[in-house]
Amino acid sequence: MIQRIQSVFLALLALAMGSVLFLPLWHKIDGLTQQELTLGAFGFAAKGLELPTTLGPVWLIGVLAGASAAVALAEIFQFRNRTRQQVLGQLNLLLITATLGAMFYFSSKGEQALNVKLEGQFLTGFYLPTLALLLNLLASRFIRRDEQLVRSMDRLR
Repeated sequence: MIQRIQSVFLALLALAMGSVLFLPLWHKIDGLTQQELTLGAFGFAAKGLELPTTLGPVWLIGVLAGASAAVALAEIFQFRNRTRQQVLGQLNLLLITATLGAMFYFSSKGEQALNVKLEGQFLTGFYLPTLALLLNLLASRFIRRDEQLVRSMDRLR
């Protein structure tokens, strides 16, 4: 049923991964030259700096985060088929992990693009996929618990 607790967890997961699309993920400032570099889900934003073309396809972060949010929303409406919900939960786990990996990779690329001696800061959007992993784990646990309850009721018949 849609009003189950796992639906709340999945909706929060979709909200967290959707927020990754709009929030900045990483930021670095060079105090001497006043150059700034900010990583977003779809690319780098530079101020006072010419971006190198070797930074790669940063839009991959946005695609993975959007796909994860879409899978979470689709998973909410698969309440009649708990097995499919569990499979979608595993797919979402892979998507969130890939999003985190891409964020680490492109933030390290950004570190190399602007004064290597200074460290950048991870911002709010960077930590949301970690929250999404926790919410996905909780949703999977409650989906599994519902499946076990249904199977135990079938045994009693």
